[in-house]
Amino acid sequence: MPLADTRFSNRRRALASNLAAQRLDALLVTNLINVRYLTNFSGSNGALIVEKDMTANIATDGRYTTQIAEEVPDIEAKITREMFAELLATVPAPARVGVEATHLSIAAFDKLKEKAPEDIDLVPVTGVVEKLRETKDEVSLTKLTEIAALATKALDDLLDAGGLAVGRTEREVAADLEYRMRTAGAERPSFDTIVASGPNSAKPHHGADDRVIDNGDFVTIDFGAHLRGFNSDMTRTFIMGEESDFTREIYDLVLRAQHAGVEAARPGTTLVEVDAACRSIIEEAGYGEYFNHSTGHGIGLDVHEAPYAATTGKGELAPGMTLTIEPGVYVPGKGGVRIEDTLIITEGAPRIITTFPKDRRVI
Repeated sequence: MPLADTRFSNRRRALASNLAAQRLDALLVTNLINVRYLTNFSGSNGALIVEKDMTANIATDGRYTTQIAEEVPDIEAKITREMFAELLATVPAPARVGVEATHLSIAAFDKLKEKAPEDIDLVPVTGVVEKLRETKDEVSLTKLTEIAALATKALDDLLDAGGLAVGRTEREVAADLEYRMRTAGAERPSFDTIVASGPNSAKPHHGADDRVIDNGDFVTIDFGAHLRGFNSDMTRTFIMGEESDFTREIYDLVLRAQHAGVEAARPGTTLVEVDAACRSIIEEAGYGEYFNHSTGHGIGLDVHEAPYAATTGKGELAPGMTLTIEPGVYVPGKGGVRIEDTLIITEGAPRIITTFPKDRRVI
């Protein structure tokens, strides 16, 4: 069996083991990201059912007849518009079948119950596949490293070409960076590129608009590239033209906090402790109220996925996990700084795959 097939079947085997432990006979997988994780199918319409004995059935519509045969050679596909009903019909009754509660509306769940065969009990569950996705295999980590390097080079090229400059708009810089990622091989950005300048940099998820970048501004660039299902995520903040006491103070504070978070990201460390490593430094400097989001998240087939480093984080780090470390300070009306790296958790110090320099830089 080809390597890719073995990898996906091994994931379904791990899922099947978890189902038995949860007293489920099967799981109906409707989240397309989870379908891809378990089968390699990348179409925009599909579903999968996996039973506790590892029997699996997949379905899609006629648009993907050829694609699903190529991408999922080890499961015979059902080509149908009634995907959920036909998949449920493959499960021997009576049975308890889990459904992904966070990916079905109440209306869709009610409709599913109406169409379910008699003696099939549908059980809403959350996080079953996502828990498996927390720890990545070496193939996935290699792909994540490659896409992070592509995005990093795009930012490097942007700066080398003078693409970040006083007088350009945020929107122009964002479009320039996205163009460079695409021409380097990315299929698309992982998310809408953030270029936040001046007072806009005090808005963590500002976006990019027609504001003209001015002398003395902070400019925060938060961006990522997407390729073959995998994503990257990195943030750097620059100072335009000239520094001030404020820009030096805030930048250096966030950089210290970010370094502390990276250092804390070791196997066995809880997600709450990683968050606290960053947050305590910012709080001690008197800027705690201006750090108004969590410290980081995993990245893989989704841009934001478990684990989550936050004050409410659950669990601890383990080798093979990914985690961003992205503390920030955002002072309304003045500006803000965020510095973000993506890490791979290893047995020792984490490996940083977003390698663009972090030292304070004046453009």
